[in-house]
Amino acid sequence: MPELSTVHHPLYQLRRTPFHARTSQLCLPHNWRRWGGCIAVGSYDLGLDREYWAIRNHAALIDISPLIKYEIGGPDAARLLHRLTPRDIHRMQVGQVYYTGWCDDDGKLLDDGTVTRIGEQSFRLTAAEPQYRWLSMNAVGMQVQVTELTEQMAALSLQGPKSRTILNLACEQPVDSLKYFRMAFNRIAGKAVSVSRTGYTGDLGYEIWMDAADALVIWDALMAAGHDYGITPTGILAMDMARVEAGLFMLDVDYTSASHAWIAGQRSSPYEMGLGWTVNLDKQGYFVGRRALEREHREGSSWKMVGLEIDWEGLEREYAAVGMPPQIPASAVRGSIPIYTGPRQVGYASTSTWSPVLKKYIALVHLQQPFHAPGTRVEIEVTVEHHRRKSPATVVALPFYDPEWKKK
Repeated sequence: MPELSTVHHPLYQLRRTPFHARTSQLCLPHNWRRWGGCIAVGSYDLGLDREYWAIRNHAALIDISPLIKYEIGGPDAARLLHRLTPRDIHRMQVGQVYYTGWCDDDGKLLDDGTVTRIGEQSFRLTAAEPQYRWLSMNAVGMQVQVTELTEQMAALSLQGPKSRTILNLACEQPVDSLKYFRMAFNRIAGKAVSVSRTGYTGDLGYEIWMDAADALVIWDALMAAGHDYGITPTGILAMDMARVEAGLFMLDVDYTSASHAWIAGQRSSPYEMGLGWTVNLDKQGYFVGRRALEREHREGSSWKMVGLEIDWEGLEREYAAVGMPPQIPASAVRGSIPIYTGPRQVGYASTSTWSPVLKKYIALVHLQQPFHAPGTRVEIEVTVEHHRRKSPATVVALPFYDPEWKKK
């Protein structure tokens, strides 16, 4: 099995994903980003329009191999994940996928990802950051084996309204019966894969998991199957815009891992991040952070991540005052922007973007109680010709974009 090759630099080393032989030839602007210790394509074109609209209108093929991946197996595999996450893992069926975060003893998020039940005693866990030490510490005394698969397993995300049609052409078995957040084994170009109906765009989509040695064969097969359906290699910058529309957050952008936080105020709980639906307090037994999450459930959260729609008329007024039309960034902005009610700052935006499909300027924001209720009027800071101004905005529920075909 080939290893991921390495880019050498005096200060750091970045790996290449198993798809690098294809992605590097297609990345016209050489717009590379760091992701999980790998170099990943930011965009294949000089602009993001073609890649973004592939997600929303056709099919986008995204290399997601940098995700950290673990196989967790053995008689106590379910017990370990039940202990580590707030989800009721014992209820999972074989082939089911859970999205979840996991917390420290104070109920603050360490990371988030997916858990897939591959078999009765076998699971796959994905994460944004390495979790081997945390998994091993909590597995003491259990009959469980944790194996990292990050470099051995390649992964592609096929997202967009035409993704099912393309997979039906590429796969040996049709995927029509694969339900939302379910996984099934299949074959593409004669190579074994697992296909999960999951993604990070808020659209109809699938993620395809394979042996790294089979990566190029499967890439080529998908590109051939999708030729007549607008399949488009897509980088992480267009995916960033789509995930904001879908109300999906990102580690180190929209929240800080409790293990990296310098102060208590940098830590966030699942409730504060809008993940209360993933906290199963009715499940049996102890799990890490249970007492703190039970207390927060009783007493309520001081903060909450919600959506924000910035009034276009307000932006126009601020820019018109200096004789300019509104200036909107061409990609998602990962940066803190203050939110106000009058002179008081009541929160901040962590990611903001123009939404091409909604024709709105939107943001993921963290607001103090009681200002996070939908319909609340606030102001967001905007910089107009080097001067800080405030523009009116409205708090909304997430997600911003939720097409009906996503779950059908």
